[in-house]
Order: sequence, then structure tokens, then C-alpha cells
Amino acid sequence: MIDRDRFPVDEWRLIESSFDLDDAGVTETLFAVGNGYLGLRGNQSEGRFAHEDGTFINGFHETFPIRHAEQAYGFAEVGQAIINAPDAKVMRVYVDDEPLSLDVADVREYERELDMRDGVLRRHVRWTTPSGKDVVIGMERLVSFEEKHLAVMTIDVTVLNADAPVTVSCQLINRQDGEDVYGGTPNPSRRAGFDPRKTEKLHERVLQPQEFWQDKLRSALSYRATDSGMTVAVVADHLVETENEYTSRTLIEPDIAKNVFRVQAKAGVPIRVTKLVSYHTSRGVPARELVDRCRRTLDRALGEGVDAIRTRQRAWLDAFWERSDVRIAGHADLQQATRWCLFQLAQATARADGLGVPAKGMTGSGYSGHYFWDTEIYVLPFLAYTTPLWARNALRMRYLMLPAARRRAFQLNEAGALFPWRTINGEEASAYYAAGTAQYHINADVSYALAKYVRATGDDEFLFREGVDIAVETARLWATLGFWRSSDGVVDGEGDTFHIHGVTGPDEYTTVVNDNLFTNVMARFNLRFAARTVREMAEVDGEVYRQMVDRLALEPGEPEAWERAAEAMHIPFSPSLGIHPQDHVFLEREIWDLENTPPDKRPLLLHFHPLVIYRYQVLKQADVVLALFLQGNHFSDEDKLADFEYYDPLTTGDSTLSAVVQAILAAEVGYQDLALEYFRESIFVDLGDLHHNAADGVHVASAGGVWTALVSGFGGMRDHFGELSFDPRLPAAWPSLEFVLHWHGTRLVVTVTRDELRVRATEGDPVGFSVRGVGYVVGPGEEVVAPLDGQGPVIAGRPSLRELGDARREDGSLLSASVPTVTSTIPIIVGAADVEHGADA
Repeated sequence: MIDRDRFPVDEWRLIESSFDLDDAGVTETLFAVGNGYLGLRGNQSEGRFAHEDGTFINGFHETFPIRHAEQAYGFAEVGQAIINAPDAKVMRVYVDDEPLSLDVADVREYERELDMRDGVLRRHVRWTTPSGKDVVIGMERLVSFEEKHLAVMTIDVTVLNADAPVTVSCQLINRQDGEDVYGGTPNPSRRAGFDPRKTEKLHERVLQPQEFWQDKLRSALSYRATDSGMTVAVVADHLVETENEYTSRTLIEPDIAKNVFRVQAKAGVPIRVTKLVSYHTSRGVPARELVDRCRRTLDRALGEGVDAIRTRQRAWLDAFWERSDVRIAGHADLQQATRWCLFQLAQATARADGLGVPAKGMTGSGYSGHYFWDTEIYVLPFLAYTTPLWARNALRMRYLMLPAARRRAFQLNEAGALFPWRTINGEEASAYYAAGTAQYHINADVSYALAKYVRATGDDEFLFREGVDIAVETARLWATLGFWRSSDGVVDGEGDTFHIHGVTGPDEYTTVVNDNLFTNVMARFNLRFAARTVREMAEVDGEVYRQMVDRLALEPGEPEAWERAAEAMHIPFSPSLGIHPQDHVFLEREIWDLENTPPDKRPLLLHFHPLVIYRYQVLKQADVVLALFLQGNHFSDEDKLADFEYYDPLTTGDSTLSAVVQAILAAEVGYQDLALEYFRESIFVDLGDLHHNAADGVHVASAGGVWTALVSGFGGMRDHFGELSFDPRLPAAWPSLEFVLHWHGTRLVVTVTRDELRVRATEGDPVGFSVRGVGYVVGPGEEVVAPLDGQGPVIAGRPSLRELGDARREDGSLLSASVPTVTSTIPIIVGAADVEHGADA
């Protein structure tokens, strides 16, 4: 999947040994640097030939009216899209007034590396100019984790074999509105083809210039977004270190600022230009105040010194890796990819500080910079178990969204709160309600993440002060969205069932259905969690409980009503097939024959109308299988195996969220080789550009899922009912797997080998846990060893619908599979041997 001559394996660095314009978009993503607030794509410092010259700030967005072809009540009305902030990455080099341009330059040496130990992007180029000058150019780029508003960029130039005039042109450019004017070269491929995953295109001017000025070596630009009213300021200062003579010149306009350094370079005498840049944004503070904040940030950084900033960055990352690293023995390629994924999680979340985690982090504009439920299910577990503060900050974002979520629930005729499927500012931004607003399960996903955080940390203070509001308001929605049904027409609580209709589960290839299994299972959890939380508050702290009751106007009978609904929740099951249907009518549809679908028709969402897809049993991503993992304590081993074997062949993997969950369940039920195959698919989804859209940004949720696949899939960790347990499934070719967990403030180092599981506690209180049903307790400074008899069941190959044989639906009809074609649909009876497929299939 990866050209290892160009991208060699290194366990701590991502290295590129040659430059190639053809995949510039992918490498811009792979070599991006950020801190959760500010992100800089890995654009070359010359500022040319970029797929997307991207500088992104978390939450900094523009709004626009959504124009529906046909309007209806309650449709989302205002869209949101992340803004490409002013670009400070440009530091162009000229020798003899000849620019370094990597597409035509005579480059003798090239290497670019992202060092994940010190959080620095470096590039080394050795260039021979047309006049024979031998020039070495080094570049460094750092976005500070300690100082979230600060980036530091350095360019080093040395002419080795002659004296020569050297120019370094440092620029700030508003590419959002002026990329064609100031040197941007949009890649034609960005404009070609349909892809709903790409960002919204904003056609009017977005950034209105406010204050802009230059003072000696300091330049400032600031803007107000036209419709959202958000403001941004960027200020850059420069340090020049050289024994050569030089002069400086400046240019300032509303959309560009230049600081140009002209150097009379002597042979072998180096030139270093350091650019310190600060960004500040606000939802409405005047731009002038943001400029002042940038100045203070830079004054502080200059007083500290660049070397000290680098030292603090390394110390910050040393601490991050100590509490977060996962070690896979004997597989350097997987180790490199794992650390790259974990580093991306740090870059996406560390300094989000109460903002959300965009689906692409700050590495690209894919999905318009929106926050999804991906964060709660795929990213929060990593945060809760490694850096709980980051998890708490992410959950506070949802708490702060409650006012908008309450308005949205009321608009949809429900009680409580309804969190948006995709958003930046808290309002629903999805124009397609069937695969957007109808995903009510996001309410349960948020509550699940809250519960997982509290289980891992014991942070009842946050739960009782703010988290309870999330639990109560989401439970209220389920209580009104769902309804009671009785066979005798009298709803009396005896033999009645609780149903939820008109929803979409995680699988977006099946929309607006009744009794989606994932939704019902997660809603049941949400209702129970809310009721339990309210009761615990009443027992533990009467005053806090009273304040909550007053704040939320909680009725005395609500917790009991939630529990009744949870206990009566309808969980679909097919006795004939022995599986849980994805929804009420899912099994009535024909099966999409994925094995015989041409590769050029994948992913399906780019080649088939939604109505075509909706008519079939086919999944964009794991749906029932995800429920089996998240709520695994409510399903038997036999249920998990049967469900996995049925749904796995129906799952396209068109979503990057799918492979990690399939890996976890495959490992648990015994398909261990298949689990490793899915794991490799997920871990290389960006590094190998497996979905051909890594150019739009990192798949942050998939990166989070990689951690879960390692810890919960192969490490077998579960925390059902708040109890820590392990049942490992170590791949046969792995000598060992080691990871770190933080449980109620105690740091645990877990090591899995073929024969044993070791748990070492480094500090904190004693921790109880179980390994395959046997209980243990480990105290601070102690190590406990649990023997393992094998690594669980082993099933060869992968599930196939052919194995269902003559399986029939409840109505007695045989299952059949086909591929939709323009001319016809050729049926294939599942289980029949030696069936001929039509040419179109």
C-alpha cells in the first residue's frame, strides 16, 4: 500500500525521500502540524503547486443560507463551513533572483520528515541553481502545544560554493478570497467530479479586511467574516540570524503582507530567518483586540526564545507518549502507523479547549470542518483513558450546545434536546435530513461518551454539575420520540413494548426506518444511564440534586418512566435467520451482491442514486456490529458470531469508520486473521490513501478507532458496568502488545503476550480488574500477572453469504443477491453452488 522507498519505515518519524506533485494533496495531509486549535497543512514553504493551501482554526467558520430545492418545515436553514485562515506558511527562497520551485529545480537531495517525538515538520533540500550554485535549504515548522495561538517557522539557507544574492520572502496571504491573485494554484482535480464529503464552496467574499499594518519586522492582518461575524487576526514577527549583510523591505495590502530579506550571502555563511506567528479568533470581539492578543503572544514567545519553545514542545510530547503510547513488538511498519495515528489525535484534540473535534481535525477542509458523532464514539475513549482533561473539554462542547439542541428538539416536536448530526456552532448544518437529522442516535452517542468518561475517571463532579444536563435532556427526547405498543391495544405496562420509528442508524445506506437496532440499543442505555445518574445524585449530594431538579424542572416520575421504557425497548430479532435485523424491514430487502460489484462502482454513494441503495441490504458502515461492541454485555457470544457472519459480507467499508469496528468484533468472535486485515485497512487508511480522499484531511475518527482496535480488539479491554476487564486476542504474528490506561487516576501499563497478561500500576490507588472472569487487584508500584490459555476462538477465512445455504426469511422466501444494473437485475440465490453471473453483474 505504501512505497517504502519513498516513505521508509521509522518508528518515530514519517519520512518522505522524494518530492512528487501527483500526490501533493495526500502529503499535505500526512505532513500537517497542529494542536487542536490551529492547523497548518503540509504545504511546501514556497507556497506553490498546492492541492489546498490550508490554514485552519477550530471553530472559525462562515455561515450561508441553505437553499433547498423544495423547502419544508424544520429543514436546516443555515449552513456552516470552515474558513481557510490567512496563510503564514510562505517563506520563498531566491538565489540570483531564481526562485526555488520544486517542479523544475535541479534537486540533488530531498527529505521531509514529521518527527512525532518533538512535533516538528522538517525539510532538507540541496539545490543546484541554473548558474551552478550549490544551495542547501532547511525548513522547520512547529505549532505549539503549550501556547495554542503560536506557530514557529524557520528557514535556513547556505550557498556552499560561491557568493550570491539570496532573498527570503516571508508572506501572509488571505487565500480564502485571493488565492488566484497571490500565487495559489488550485489543482483542477479539486473542482472535478461529485463528492458530498468535500467542503462547501463559498462564492462571495468571506473575509472583510479590518486592521492591517507593518511595524519594523512585524506584520498584521485581520478580518471579519461576512455573515458569521467571526473575527480573526494574524500577526507575524521575524528574526534574522546571519553574518552576511542584509536589508529588509515590506509590503502591506488588505490581503497580503510581505517581509522580504535581501542578503549578500558569502560562500558557506548560513542565513536563518525565523517567523513567529500568532493567530487569534473570536465569535465577535473586534479584530483590533485580537491583533493586540497576537502581539502579546509574540512578545511572550520572543521573551522566552525559540530554543525554549522547542524544548517545551519536546517535553510536552514526552509526557504525551508516556501516557498514550501503544507498542507493537516486531512490526516497525505497524508501530510507525500507530504512532502517526495517535499523534494525529493529539493534533486534533489537545488544545480544542471546549471546542469540538472536526472530522478532519485541522488538516483539511473535508466535511466543511464539521463536528460529528464520530468524536464521541471513536475519539473520546482514547481521550478518557489517556488524557481525561481533553475528554472533559470535548464533552463540555456538547454541554455548551444544549440551548441550541433544545431548540432543535422543540422544532422537531420532541422534548429535551436533540444534538445536531453535523455542526460547528451548535445548529444543524446538514441539508439532507434523511441521512442527517434522522440520526437521532447521536443523542445516545453523546451520553455514552459521557458515561465512558465518568467510568474511566470517577469524575462525578463534572457529571453532577454539567453532565447530568446532557443525560436528562437526551433521555427526555427518547421518551417522547418513542411510543408504546400493545398487542391488545391497551397500554398498561404489562406485555407492552417501546418502539422508536423514523430514524437512521450509523449505516447511511439505510435511512428513516423503524426500530433500528443500534438506535434502540443505545437509546436503552441512554435512558438507564440518565435514571441511574439522577438517583445517584439524590443519594450522594442532596443539595446538588435539588439544584439540578430546579434547573431542569425534573418531574419526580421521569426517572421511573425512563427505566420502564428502557426495559420494554423493542430489540428486533429474526428466529428464522437467528440474527438481529438492522431494522424492522431490513431483511425484506434484496441483498446487494458486493462480491460481484465492479470496483469502478465503489464507493456506492458516488455511483448510485440513494433510492437505489436504500432498496437493498447493503451497509456503508457497521451498524448492528457497532452495537454489539458498544453494548456487548447485552448480547451472547452466539448472537455476536451469528450477527457478525451475516452483516460482514454486506458491509462495503465505504466509510472509514467501519473497519475498526469490524476488526474488534472479528477478533472477539474468532476471525482473527480477518481482524488483522481490517486493522491494517484502518491503520493505513490515510497513510496509504485507501479511500482516495486523504487529500481532504486526516480521518480523525478512524485514527481514534485504531487505538480502540488495539486496546479493545487485540487487548480485549472492556469497561461494561464500570468494571475493567480483559479478554485478549493477540495476533499470532505479534510477540507482544503494550498499552497504557488511566483508571480513576491510576496509571496502568498493560502487556499482552501469547501466554500471559501483565498489569503494572505506577501510581494512584489500587485497581481491581478481571481477566477472563478471574479477579485481580494491582496496587501502586505492583505488577500482577494473569496466565492466558490461548487467545480465544480461531475461525479461518471470512464470512460469506453463500454459507447461509437455504436460509429463509420469516415469510419463507429465500434470500437472494444481485447487483443493480441499467438494463436488468440478475438474481443470484444465496447458497446455490456454481451460479453463473450475468455480464453486467
